[in-house]
Amino acid sequence: MLAGLIFATDDADDRPGMLAATLPFGGLTLIEFQARLLVGAGVSQIIVVVARLTPELLGAIARIGRRGASVDVVRSAVEAVEKLHPLARVLVVADGLVTTGEVIAMMAEDGGDALLTVSDREASPGFERVGAETAWAGLARLEAKRIAEVATMPRDYDFQSTLLRVAAQARAQHIALLAGAAGGAHGIERNSRTLAERGNTILTALVSKPVVWADRYILAPLARLALPPLMARVVPSWAVSAVGVVLGIAALAAILFGVAWAGIVLAILASLVFTIGAALAWLRDEEALGRFQTIAIPGLSALSEMLIGHVTSVSQGTATGWTLAIALVVAGALIERAAAGGARRRWWGSPIAYLLILLPFAIARLPLIALAAAALYATVTLSAAIEGIRKKP
Repeated sequence: MLAGLIFATDDADDRPGMLAATLPFGGLTLIEFQARLLVGAGVSQIIVVVARLTPELLGAIARIGRRGASVDVVRSAVEAVEKLHPLARVLVVADGLVTTGEVIAMMAEDGGDALLTVSDREASPGFERVGAETAWAGLARLEAKRIAEVATMPRDYDFQSTLLRVAAQARAQHIALLAGAAGGAHGIERNSRTLAERGNTILTALVSKPVVWADRYILAPLARLALPPLMARVVPSWAVSAVGVVLGIAALAAILFGVAWAGIVLAILASLVFTIGAALAWLRDEEALGRFQTIAIPGLSALSEMLIGHVTSVSQGTATGWTLAIALVVAGALIERAAAGGARRRWWGSPIAYLLILLPFAIARLPLIALAAAALYATVTLSAAIEGIRKKP
């Protein structure tokens, strides 16, 4: 069993009376974000260590309880031991820690006691030292008996610091946080302004992962530019999604009325909006909305291609447009299926790449050549994907 232990005891630096754990973070609170990462790593029980309960913290705990994990609130190691299964492995999250899902997943792997560490030179403010040249980076994987050992000590000891010392004395393994592993997003923050900046960094990391050229060099950079202002204004995810839907409908309407190039441009803009919306939805744990926007991108691309083929076939009185559009959509769908569990290559096609291939030919009013070029590109990509699958043992 994997459990999570989140500390929420310290006040924010710039907001007197407010806990650092309840500072706003991308439309939710920091502790909700931490819980979101823990649940994503497979944690089924979350224990929140508090010094006092505030209205903001109570609201956050109630919302965490709706995310698929049981939540218990404790004030001491004695109470925590009573809630934990004796054989549980516990992921410990320091008060005010900001990190990424990849770092949490690394610590959630099977193994004994372990502390995430950084060199003392690279340690952020708030990291506690665990060696002459080593600092604790705010995450630990411990056996439940370590918390039981803390429970036997005087109650006035600081729970978090004492637990860290107990783990260090038990010779917990040190797992180094590699430089750049969290994209600059990892650290302990108790200031609302710097916390917002780290939130922007995390969102930037979310949209900087694409491998395929069209998404990596066109879609992702534009999304990174647009995300910080949206985060600062706490724009609702549903509003971003609604804008994407409106742009998508406008794109299809433009193609239907014979302005294919304008429809393609609008479809690319809609895909950009959906990319931004999906990142916001992930951060705010709005899974259904995020899933919809992720699916909407290839769906809109396929509809645009089919509609271009339909309009072309109707205007020219042949089935060539339909045939090329169907071939493009089928090849694109097979590529997504073939690449779902494997690595993509930079030059491969993607829903956005096909639209970009179509655009110059659509501007030149050559729709059949546009569809043929995109279908050929998709076919070559599909061949490479199939060969990649065949080479796997």
